[in-house]
Amino acid sequence: MAAARRARAGDPRAGFRQAEDPGPAVPQGLIRAARKSGQLNLAGRNLGEVPQHVWRINLDTPEEAHQNLSFGAADRWWEQTDLTKLILASNKLQRLSEDVKLLPALTVLDVHDNQLTSLPSALGQLENLQKLDVSHNKLKSIPEELMQLQHLKSLLLHHNELSHLPDGFGQLASLEELDLSNNHLTDIPTSFPLLVNLVRLNLACNQLKDLPADISAMKSLRQLDCSKNYLETVPSKLATMASLEQLYLRKNKLRSLPEFPSCKLLKELHAGENQIEILNAENLKHLNSLSVLELRDNKIKSVPDEIALLQKLERLDLANNDISRLPYTLGNLPQLKFLTLEGNPLRTIRRDLLQKGTQELLKYLRSKIQDDTSSPNEEPPATAMTLPSESRINMHAITSLKLLEYSEKQAAAVPDEMFDAVRSHPVTTVNFSKNQLSGIPARIVELRDSVCDINLGFNKISSVSLELCKLHKLTHVDIRNNFLTSLPEEMEALTRLQIINLSFNRFKVFPSVLYRISALETILLSNNQVGAIDPLQLQKMDKLGTLDLQNNDLLQVPPELGNCENLRTLLLEGNPFRTPRAAVLAKGTAAVLEYLRSRIPA
Repeated sequence: MAAARRARAGDPRAGFRQAEDPGPAVPQGLIRAARKSGQLNLAGRNLGEVPQHVWRINLDTPEEAHQNLSFGAADRWWEQTDLTKLILASNKLQRLSEDVKLLPALTVLDVHDNQLTSLPSALGQLENLQKLDVSHNKLKSIPEELMQLQHLKSLLLHHNELSHLPDGFGQLASLEELDLSNNHLTDIPTSFPLLVNLVRLNLACNQLKDLPADISAMKSLRQLDCSKNYLETVPSKLATMASLEQLYLRKNKLRSLPEFPSCKLLKELHAGENQIEILNAENLKHLNSLSVLELRDNKIKSVPDEIALLQKLERLDLANNDISRLPYTLGNLPQLKFLTLEGNPLRTIRRDLLQKGTQELLKYLRSKIQDDTSSPNEEPPATAMTLPSESRINMHAITSLKLLEYSEKQAAAVPDEMFDAVRSHPVTTVNFSKNQLSGIPARIVELRDSVCDINLGFNKISSVSLELCKLHKLTHVDIRNNFLTSLPEEMEALTRLQIINLSFNRFKVFPSVLYRISALETILLSNNQVGAIDPLQLQKMDKLGTLDLQNNDLLQVPPELGNCENLRTLLLEGNPFRTPRAAVLAKGTAAVLEYLRSRIPA
């Protein structure tokens, strides 16, 4: 090896500086092992700087060579291996020395989770480098010299403070994976399309207002993530990217989707939390391979019949749109396993049917296909999600549907006459959503012997009253989009509660009372500020099948959560934790739970 030849030839640098910074944080045993294996892992050692003898590991004569020792075959230092892999992750490094160039054989350099504000230009001399991970640092710029790394395949720069990139980025011709998420980028270099071998590109959580049209030149790109930016449009040429399999456009300002004439391989399209109003046939009809279509929290008013062409669709999320009726042909999708429709003003489907799950819903839609063809102009019956009628009190809804509805009035209070009207007519469903209520109406307690389902979403409620806790027959509570920070311990009395939606509130801690409601099957707690969960308490909730904690402040996911084997749906995206990585999350709940179990200390 080159290092051994330098030592035998008496390299003039060999042995110098040996006494200068022995680096007590790096045991000599590790150094000796690294000389044999070519790999050195110094992660999590609280290093403020890299000891000099690490950079000079292949130059300096080992300390034991100066002693009168007899060497066995396994200890012949002059046959040492050049260092190819150096891991310095999770330390306290504020800079990297230019001496990194003394390790020219490096193929992997991992310095993620430190405090670096810049990178040494000497990195550009590591001509064998294939993977560079400098994520989770404080980098404000990237040296131009980095563009010289012709063999670099993976470059991870996420969670830094980058506001611009070098113009020559396209020179990294071998690059296959590039993660620039969670920075401050407002544009991307014009040379980007030259990255023709790029397979995965992550631009999420930046400040991009548009994408260059010629990004379509990236002919190898399979995964593109542009979530959480300020995109108002997507270049139409994006739809010609024949290799694209996963496209993430969530949380932008899109008003429409492009047509996708060439994306025959596209398997996942995520475009939730935008301002999309129209979904038309041209958006869908070419997507023969699509298995996931996520369009929740938009303003879509109708779903085209052509959605039935998506024969491989397994997951369709249309929650929180303005859809009033569905094409019954949805029922014919053979692979569909997960259909979410909550939060739409559906006029053709009863709310209790929505709660029975995807398969029951599809069975219902199939049964209606014949009816729809025989009487296409028949007005659908009013149901639990009917838009509010002009009359203040809908007695038909109260008597026939057992529904008390006073929604979308922007009212600060529910009139007493609403409660007066139901005295002799027990109701099972209450909908007071989309008003300006600052509290739960006290007279709600009058409904305690009959009401099972209550919707108080999209109000200004800051606390849950004790009156609600007396509605002992409740199975479904929706209080999303309010100002809640806690739940009263008295909610423990709701022993039949199966589903609770607390999304888009202000919880900073997981409400402890939920752990004690053993009937709970679904907890929706996304878009809050929850910082921790108790996996041992969750494990006791043997009926819990769905737990949505997306977009919270979880800094870590406890491995013991993997023991919650009843969970069929666990959603954790959008939190600041570092593991599990996005690639693991993307594999679904079973894979995440398996990963977490593997991390439980023996």
